[in-house]
Amino acid sequence: MPRLNKNKPFLHPDCEITESTFGAYVEIGKGSRVAYSELGDYSYCDRYADIANAQVGKFSNIAAFSRIGATDHPLDTASCHHFLYRSDDYWADAGRDEAFFAHRKSRVAFIGHDTWIGAGAMIKPEVTLGDGAVVASGAVVTKDVDPYTIVAGTPAKPLRLRQPREIADRLIALAWWDWSHGALGGALDDFRTLKAEAFLEKYES
Repeated sequence: MPRLNKNKPFLHPDCEITESTFGAYVEIGKGSRVAYSELGDYSYCDRYADIANAQVGKFSNIAAFSRIGATDHPLDTASCHHFLYRSDDYWADAGRDEAFFAHRKSRVAFIGHDTWIGAGAMIKPEVTLGDGAVVASGAVVTKDVDPYTIVAGTPAKPLRLRQPREIADRLIALAWWDWSHGALGGALDDFRTLKAEAFLEKYES
């Protein structure tokens, strides 16, 4: 029997999940933390990923120790310490700053379909990774990334295109990530052996 299934995510030990939803065939690696997020079908994260306030598309590959939606501290106040908003942890008569937490949740990161986020990379809040984008290991992404573009560095900058624009546009139009599980399995040999352009020529209608 396959290890993954469409009915519930495969959670490795020591995961911390808070108010998040998962599509079919999703896998969450050991020790990962996922909060206030949505992962689409077939997406997975490896060990100790930290995902917060994010909408992740289908077939996203999220490597170990990566962080999506890394939260910020206030910089315009006298202190940036979290006693300002986690005040109930310090004083019995103080409440949490719920407005701060609501604002943090509203700053959603969007991760496209068929993306790859390398080990130790960080995606900041409100950043969008286009479909097919790749983030190199250790990169810090502070700005939107175009579809099928590879970025690297701190802060991340475009390195090269994963696919030429014309091929990328055709892949997005084909939207193979929306195919049924059966259709994906039926095309498995072609996914494995054909270059993107040849794949498109076979499956574009």
